Amino acid sequence: MSYIHLPRNASKAQIRDAENARKNRSEIVKALSHGQVSRRELVKWGLVTGAGLLAPIGGLNPFVRSARADGGGIPTGAPLSPLTGADPFSQPLQRLDVQSRAEAICIEDSKDPNNMVVATGDSSKPDSNPASNLKGSHAERLSCQDKMNVDSALGGGQGPCEGRPFDPRPTGGDYFAHQQWNTFEPQVTIDVSQKPALPGRVKFHPNWPAQKDTSVWCFNGTLPPPLVLGRYGEPILFRHHNELPADVKQNGGFGRHTISTHEHNGHHGYENDGFTGAFFYPGQYYDYHWPIVHAGFSTFNAADDPRCGSPDGKGGITKLPGDWKETMSTHWFHDHMFSFTAQNVYKGNAGMFNIYSSLDRGNETINDGVNFRLPSGSGKDWGNLDYDVNLMVADKAFDSTGQLYFDIFNLDGFLGDVMTVNACYKPFFEVEARKYRFRILNASVSRFFKIGLCDEQGKAVPMIQIGNDGNLLPAPVTLTELDEQGIAERYDVVIDFANFVNKKLYLVNLAEHQDGTKPSQDLRLADALTPGKSKDPCVGKFLEFRVGTKPANGDPSQVPAQLIPNPVMPAPSRTRTFEFGKGGGQDGLPWSIKVDGGQSMNADYFRASAMPQIGTSEIWVLKNGGGGWDHPIHIHFEEGQILSRNGVKPSPQESGRKDVYRLKPSGTVTLQMQFREFAGMYMEHCHNTQHEDNAMLLRWDINGGGLVPMDAPNPSPQGQYGTVPTTLASKT
Repeated sequence: MSYIHLPRNASKAQIRDAENARKNRSEIVKALSHGQVSRRELVKWGLVTGAGLLAPIGGLNPFVRSARADGGGIPTGAPLSPLTGADPFSQPLQRLDVQSRAEAICIEDSKDPNNMVVATGDSSKPDSNPASNLKGSHAERLSCQDKMNVDSALGGGQGPCEGRPFDPRPTGGDYFAHQQWNTFEPQVTIDVSQKPALPGRVKFHPNWPAQKDTSVWCFNGTLPPPLVLGRYGEPILFRHHNELPADVKQNGGFGRHTISTHEHNGHHGYENDGFTGAFFYPGQYYDYHWPIVHAGFSTFNAADDPRCGSPDGKGGITKLPGDWKETMSTHWFHDHMFSFTAQNVYKGNAGMFNIYSSLDRGNETINDGVNFRLPSGSGKDWGNLDYDVNLMVADKAFDSTGQLYFDIFNLDGFLGDVMTVNACYKPFFEVEARKYRFRILNASVSRFFKIGLCDEQGKAVPMIQIGNDGNLLPAPVTLTELDEQGIAERYDVVIDFANFVNKKLYLVNLAEHQDGTKPSQDLRLADALTPGKSKDPCVGKFLEFRVGTKPANGDPSQVPAQLIPNPVMPAPSRTRTFEFGKGGGQDGLPWSIKVDGGQSMNADYFRASAMPQIGTSEIWVLKNGGGGWDHPIHIHFEEGQILSRNGVKPSPQESGRKDVYRLKPSGTVTLQMQFREFAGMYMEHCHNTQHEDNAMLLRWDINGGGLVPMDAPNPSPQGQYGTVPTTLASKT
């Protein structure tokens, strides 16, 4: 059986051959990231098979027998990462980096009285005054077309300071204008920069080498990853600066310096969704307008129900339009650069976003009959984080020098051998003996997790799952093991440490991988805890809880018996079927999608594959085309409700709204979703980002003007303009 990494007892010859193969593959990854070759060319040259597998070439593929490997071959993808000087649970967990918020200042644009300019503060200077930065974006309608000098590495000349697409042609227009800006004018600005790692500042363990500025590209140049706090009724202008190297070759061998930021799964216009083709260049910024609204605000618009509301900052509730059953809680944001999402997210372009509401307030002491009083804290009116903890769980790999390493081979999926939480290698976290809420995100490239909880003796301990993806469940579910968690899925859980004073508990990964296709098996807790039982280095304990004493003031938090029921949808107007399969696309790339029984197609964001209309509801059937893979499918913009999984009613923990749907091998998920309030071009794709980047992605449009495809962006550093989609798929 082939496993993903060499065992610790591998011979020196095996390690030498595997390391040489890895270095050779790294050269191919580097050429791809520099734009010197394309994925299609890799297939054409025979380096990758038509099925997406690394070709059996000696010196490139470690699965090929070697004369120096004791005649047994090397059944792995790479040598194990060096762990020198780092024992498990020898460093504290780093909490995510809460981003500074500044008041939005909107002023009339002197050049255009019908437009507004938005000023932002500087997140690197918490006390900065946004009024001193009034050279903002023409945000109401236009991207900022003020000219700046373009680096010679990007072709030189001049280009717009904002990368939000603008069509300067006489027949063009403001086709990426912010929708409903006047209705949801920003009240808060958050100013961030994508930067190379600052010298000496980024380590995954204190005893490991600092990451080079070419190895990690992260928010504001530091780790841990960022955390944005927002509340309903308080629109945010998220200004993202691209301060990555202008020279695409200054990337340490992987990652692309153009980025597009997807707020996963915000209810807002496509111009703010991080569309895969709306990327922007070094030296530019992009203004993302996150209105933070309850879906259904156009029909549930009386603003008379306190359950559809937001903390008012004074202990009360601001009532808002919308459907309270559409309330969301745990989001994240990440890069969505076409064909390079996996590399850029892995390299550091990812963060989390907590959304607070009158139901999920983030203050456990306010007892107004609306607030759920989930574990959080009480020092502020909303958004307390004392007992509300974000956990970004991801596997990583490091080369022999301790630098972050990425390998696009095997295209089934990239798997690391080092477990990290919030970019920390197997940390510990000190907790009080009371209830905590944990917002767990699978932030990996291709790895699935199955998370259990145990005590020091290896005995299972219960957790209460309260959320699945961005949404709270209709009712909490008590479990000792969570479902398999696909890439991008979020599971919110409550753990009560009250009975474990001065003891230790552990989060444990039970999902064993042998390759990137899917978990090979889910182990029993006892087997996952037995050293040597699994050859997967990421099986076993990965986060240690060190429980202290009970808090002096007790624990006022609670987990209600009922949370958020599913909204009622209108009758569906039609059914669409999307089949996710291997190969068969028009470009010969490894992964493809078939729509309504048509031809299997590789990704092309100039092609609209479906065009549901605003105000309608549809049934979408997601099918796994077989072959033994699992695909976590993400649909942008709207949450859906699973009607059935393989013809059977979903489990309680999948009974709420979702935005990522694990298909499982040969599986089928039938869901219903509706389309409201914002128009534009959105995406649907596998969130195993190796599958996504290798063509398992499609574009779908929503508008109210009939089957008219929208212009797709065509970025350049010197300016952007729209291109009409080359193809409008049939039966849209």
